[in-house]
Amino acid sequence: MDRKIEKKKWNTKRIMMIAGISAVVLLVGGSILFTSGKSKLNVDTERITISEIKKGSFQEFIPVNGIVMPITTIYLDASEGGRVEQKFVEDGTQMKKGQPILKLSNTDLELNLANQETQVFNVLTQMQISRDNARQNTIGKLNQMADVDNALKEAERIYKLDKHLYEEKAIGLQEYQKAQNDYQYQVHRKKLTTQILSQDTTSTQQQASQMKESYDHMKATLELMRKKVGDLIVRAPIDGQLTSMDAEIGQNKNKGERLGQIDVLSGYKVRVDIDEHYITRIFNGLMGDFILGDKTYKLKITKIFTQVSNGRFQVDMQFVGTVPNTIRRGQTLQIRLALSDETQALLIPKGGFYQQTGGNWIFKLSDDGKTAFRADIQLGRQNPDYYEVLQGLKPGDKVVTSSYDNYGDMQELVLKK
Repeated sequence: MDRKIEKKKWNTKRIMMIAGISAVVLLVGGSILFTSGKSKLNVDTERITISEIKKGSFQEFIPVNGIVMPITTIYLDASEGGRVEQKFVEDGTQMKKGQPILKLSNTDLELNLANQETQVFNVLTQMQISRDNARQNTIGKLNQMADVDNALKEAERIYKLDKHLYEEKAIGLQEYQKAQNDYQYQVHRKKLTTQILSQDTTSTQQQASQMKESYDHMKATLELMRKKVGDLIVRAPIDGQLTSMDAEIGQNKNKGERLGQIDVLSGYKVRVDIDEHYITRIFNGLMGDFILGDKTYKLKITKIFTQVSNGRFQVDMQFVGTVPNTIRRGQTLQIRLALSDETQALLIPKGGFYQQTGGNWIFKLSDDGKTAFRADIQLGRQNPDYYEVLQGLKPGDKVVTSSYDNYGDMQELVLKK
């Protein structure tokens, strides 16, 4: 006899369906519950930095490094190339203006000088010969002029005498005309001789002037050549200390090559490197300060080098007021370069929070100090120590300024001690 098999109410398929529906309901409910409230995270206070908002003096500045340099440096370059023949002093010597430092030898330059001296001597000799010839020629012309004057006077005397005798009918016409022709000839001859003498004088003067100009030019060239040879002895241009000397006996130096420098040690300046990001905010007169020992010293920008190299440019700063007694050339100083005047502002210490928030919000502690919640803020200027708070915080507020790397999207921190 067949037996009726009762159908089971809780089979595997039904159980799995009910479990799936329950999981979906729980997930949706959890999501609603999660989004409807604030996400919280427990944080150990020993692992975070809590800072207090305070009102105080604020100045926008940047930290820069400066190198102490002599207030004036004169570079020594080789005016002419040559081989180092002799060194008169060593690096570090205190020099007086005009004191010799080293001597270069250049046989080509010295040979050119000798040739130029020979040419000048030859021109001078030729000028003397030409002057003597011109003088002799002038003397000859003057003697000729004297003869012409004498002949003219004699012809004039005879002409006047014969004219009188002819009028008295003491001589014939032919003799009178001969005397008249001789007189006219001598007058014309005197005119030509005077003209020739004048032209000769002008020519002689022009020739002498041209030769003098040529001689003066060659003499000036000779003086220049002598100066170039004289520059083979390198001398100190001013009083100061010889430094960075780069020359050894036997070494060849090209024209314009750096030999060393003279540092004027009557004062110091500071050469400062600055990031090109600040180039539009740097101008003469900006102040800076540094601490040496237990004292603070002030500096002022006096010169700006606007050429940018490797993302940086340079400025020169000079001391304002007291100069440290212990300062030395080449010393590095850590300077605070002010970009604004000192003002009163609401301050928040710098910290790692800025990297995640961009200064738009911060975790602010509750009054009881047990939790910290997000608060919108607005920051303004900054320096290496502080941000300027413009909105969202007030004096006495406490905030978390350490890094927010591990907080994700948390809305609230529960502070545990």
